[in-house]
Amino acid sequence: MSMHGHLSELERRHKALEKEIETEKLHLSSDDLRIVELKRKKLLLKDQIEKLRAHSVEPTLH
Repeated sequence: MSMHGHLSELERRHKALEKEIETEKLHLSSDDLRIVELKRKKLLLKDQIEKLRAHSVEPTLH
């Protein structure tokens, strides 16, 4: 998978987690631990996305 394709997939998963978190919050019987776990996964994805973006714009040294 190309870097762009990988980045797109990570962004898609990040948005899906965001939607899942919002859905969980709407339920009266939502599990706080599940929400915390989803937020942790979302943050990890965000970190990966930022690293890929930073890596893709780093100037190459010759």
